Amino acid sequence: MDHLACFAPEDLQSKPGPDLQSYHWRLLAQGDSWFSTAQAKLSAHANLLQELVLTKATVAINCAGQRESLSKVVELASSPDFVRLLTAPDAPVWDGVLLSVGGNDLIQAAQTPTQLDGVEVPLHQRLLRNQTEWGPPSAGVGRYFSEPGWATYAEYLKANLRHLLTLRDQGPSAGKPVFIHCYAVPMPRPAGAEDAGHGPWLYPALKAYAIPSADWAAVSRLMVMHLALLLKTLMADKEQFPGLFVFDSTAVPLAAATPGASGISGDWHNEIHLNHSGCLKIGRAWSEHIDQVLTTGGVVVAAPPTGRGRARR
Repeated sequence: MDHLACFAPEDLQSKPGPDLQSYHWRLLAQGDSWFSTAQAKLSAHANLLQELVLTKATVAINCAGQRESLSKVVELASSPDFVRLLTAPDAPVWDGVLLSVGGNDLIQAAQTPTQLDGVEVPLHQRLLRNQTEWGPPSAGVGRYFSEPGWATYAEYLKANLRHLLTLRDQGPSAGKPVFIHCYAVPMPRPAGAEDAGHGPWLYPALKAYAIPSADWAAVSRLMVMHLALLLKTLMADKEQFPGLFVFDSTAVPLAAATPGASGISGDWHNEIHLNHSGCLKIGRAWSEHIDQVLTTGGVVVAAPPTGRGRARR
């Protein structure tokens, strides 16, 4: 088993640069803070790509860069390195593309306030309902959730993923598999990044909407599971989303953070980012899924594994 070798786009310009042809599989990676190479995250061993282990020597050019804050899906399409390495006529032929997208957009949608500049934000433009809009208690935590807002988010994500697949098919790697994960369920809590410039993320949003703290974990789970179901539904639509392979990382057992904890807790480095142990669990399980697709040419013969049988290093 070989750890994924990761390089930045600028490494390709160095002398000598990485010899991509010496690897059996070559991947292009882009995404949000789960793929970040920011020093604070690397020090916390919280980069998911670091924990990918494949049966054959594999390299990835990671275009995520130093992202530490939230980033949107649409920003991926405007990343010059990513677009060039995916679409240029002289770009390498990648065996697959690794993506970490959608989760930050989900959190930003949850952060949308009820009012902007004194004007009420319509329900279809936010994921949460204010107290006057809550449904009956019989609806459970779904009473706090804006289905019209979810429909808006879902259309946004679908449009951007279709665009990304179009970019893929414009270049030498047309038709190659695109791998995406589904995230994990965070515990809303007052735990931001170390520099205090980012986060917490869900915690202040749920407080602002006056959602009872006893329901925070369930609301978080509701949103993340909605995203997982959406991504798996898109994968099943082979006509509009050809070559999209979704790994259901919500099925990987993780140690949840303690409610109210302000630092590292369970498998979480802060409120929405995994620590080393969390990345290890999801990374090893996702590795099995990626390996299977690359080995079989896109035929998934079993449900994505949980990683529980993978040997620990």
